[in-house]
Amino acid sequence: MLNGAATMKDMDSGDLSLPASPISGAPATPVDQSYPSYARTTTAQPASAQPASVHTPASTADADPFGAQRRSRTQSLRKRIGSILAAIGAAIAKFFTAIKGAILLLPKAKLLLTAGTALVSVAAYSLWFGWTFAVGFVALIFVHEMGHVIQLRREGVKASAPMFIPFMGAVITARTLGENALAEARTGLAGPVLGTVGSGVCLVIAEVANSDFFRALAYIGFFLNLFNLLPVVPLDGGRAMAAMAPWMWFLGFGVLVALDFLVPNFILLIITLFAAMELYRRWQQRKSGSIEQAAYYRVSPRNRLLVGLVYIGLIVVLAAGMDATHILSSGGHSFRSI
Repeated sequence: MLNGAATMKDMDSGDLSLPASPISGAPATPVDQSYPSYARTTTAQPASAQPASVHTPASTADADPFGAQRRSRTQSLRKRIGSILAAIGAAIAKFFTAIKGAILLLPKAKLLLTAGTALVSVAAYSLWFGWTFAVGFVALIFVHEMGHVIQLRREGVKASAPMFIPFMGAVITARTLGENALAEARTGLAGPVLGTVGSGVCLVIAEVANSDFFRALAYIGFFLNLFNLLPVVPLDGGRAMAAMAPWMWFLGFGVLVALDFLVPNFILLIITLFAAMELYRRWQQRKSGSIEQAAYYRVSPRNRLLVGLVYIGLIVVLAAGMDATHILSSGGHSFRSI
């Protein structure tokens, strides 16, 4: 590098004459003085006369000490940008993969929701009734709710899986309960119908095995379904009244209010409040006099009679079932001891 620097200095000083031959006694090659002075720089010299320390000056680009560093910085910046873009692309791909997985797992999520809320209800009921009776009680609620789900699917309506609410039973959600009041009545009565069957199975087991445990389960199952037949929305009996006689909603609401005074209960009070809101909403819709509302509540006398027969028949069967399984009249029994 020092040699190269010296050569550059010599060139900058304007001295373009060739150095003297290092070989002693060698005559210098004559130069025609008629050529311009710069021609002397191109005059060929013998190979032995070229000084070993002379280097050809590098070009401006090659002599730039920052050129390689600039290229290195540019390549590094490109690599970083490429890495960032690749990371963003991978994150987006993972996001959409997760969304796809969630969609595929949605049915399983519904099952997990039902199972999870059922376990919570079992834990809550077990504080009062013991865990074995709590499991049976939750199972009977599940059978009741599945009656609604099955009938909704028969009506062409997609229903959610049951979600359990401790001390409130369980609920299902659907976009609609059917295209008219008759379909709503069928959906409402399907729960007590299947629930009565489930309670009847418990009664049969109790009689065959002489089991007070299953007899108590049958009793609570009959009571649960009978209570749901109160003729007020949103209970199942209120759904049936939509096809029979909507004015019966007021009678059912009066029974609920009376029960609040006769047997004060926080859960019963909550049910009464929900019934009041739903009754107001439904009656306001019915009073609107719209064509849609008139068509919704238009039910033939024959279908009204059929709904009435199923409704009254369920009440009779459930009351008889409660009478046959009533083992707590003496007050000496408890669910924990069964």
